[in-house]
Amino acid sequence: MFEFKLPSLGADMEEGKLLEWLVRPGDSVGKGQVVAVVDTSKAAVDVEIWHKGTVHALLVRPGERIPVGTVLATLLEPGEMAPAAPQAQKPAASTARKRISPAARRRAEALGVDSVALIGTGADGAVTLADVERAAAAGPAAAPAVPAGQARRPVPAADRQAETRRAIGAAMSRSKREIPHYYLLETIPLAHAQQWLAEVNKGRPIAARMLLAVLQIKAVARAVKKYPEMNGYFRDDGFEPVDAAHVGVAISLRQGGLIAPAVHDAERKPLEQLMRELADLVKRTRAGSLRSSELTDATITLTNLGEQGVEAVVGVIHPPQVALVGFGLAAPRPWVEDGELCVMPTVTASLAADHRVSDGHRGALFLAELRELLQQPQDL
Repeated sequence: MFEFKLPSLGADMEEGKLLEWLVRPGDSVGKGQVVAVVDTSKAAVDVEIWHKGTVHALLVRPGERIPVGTVLATLLEPGEMAPAAPQAQKPAASTARKRISPAARRRAEALGVDSVALIGTGADGAVTLADVERAAAAGPAAAPAVPAGQARRPVPAADRQAETRRAIGAAMSRSKREIPHYYLLETIPLAHAQQWLAEVNKGRPIAARMLLAVLQIKAVARAVKKYPEMNGYFRDDGFEPVDAAHVGVAISLRQGGLIAPAVHDAERKPLEQLMRELADLVKRTRAGSLRSSELTDATITLTNLGEQGVEAVVGVIHPPQVALVGFGLAAPRPWVEDGELCVMPTVTASLAADHRVSDGHRGALFLAELRELLQQPQDL
């Protein structure tokens, strides 16, 4: 038997609210299957499970707010038999361990509630957070849980925005406090890239046109293959490089704030496929329909504020990642080419990187590689 815990769906997430279960006890689940919907400070997220098995017990009821790491459910390994049910005649003073979710246990201890004496309303009689709260209040019963399959209740926009700002502030404060950032800037000429895009987009409808952002995503993904110290996670006092380039793309939310879901395996995908996936990712992000893997897998983040007209953006690393690339406005600027002054479309690229993993010399080489890749867009 194994435990399915609430994952951290981003560096700024400390807790979440279970909205609904998409499985029931006895259901078989496969790797990557969405089994629950959890509300974070920014959006409702489809939570996937990454272990094949059979659902044994659901330990958290819809409507409960729980910290990251809480056991949501227990599952049987493939071929494993469910344990025998306890004897119904077992006396109340039995020393058998009562089923109780970790969140409920911590809450009971904080409120001085004897969880052993509670009658659990969860799966297989498990004591839930709601059971503890009812016992502590000794008042009317709590509102009924949301049944599986019921439509998700929208969070008021004002509450969502306030919670989003709080979560972003906490995560970025942690990043600046714990990560020794260094910053580099590079001006990249874009004549070849823009000419290539104009040729590729000729005759295409607006909705099907290739964007410069896709070239930037692919170039970043290719560059980290050559400079792997920019791609991975710093955890437990050590760097964990990741072979695949899952590029997190910062996307602004309509209610304020941003999310940076991952474009998976960006270095291996053709530009046409990346364009389709990027358009779909932006659409689903703003509709609040992301999967948990998209929020947890990013190995490096890219932020682009060119559409807002800024010259450059110097970002803050999203822990546990170790680097962030920023792009400003692509626009015509004075340039010297072969000793002659001319006008050249350029963009300022920035790198924020973790000094525990790399230094300015390697960071500069990374940006130079990024510049060279964008000179050959046809090869991306």
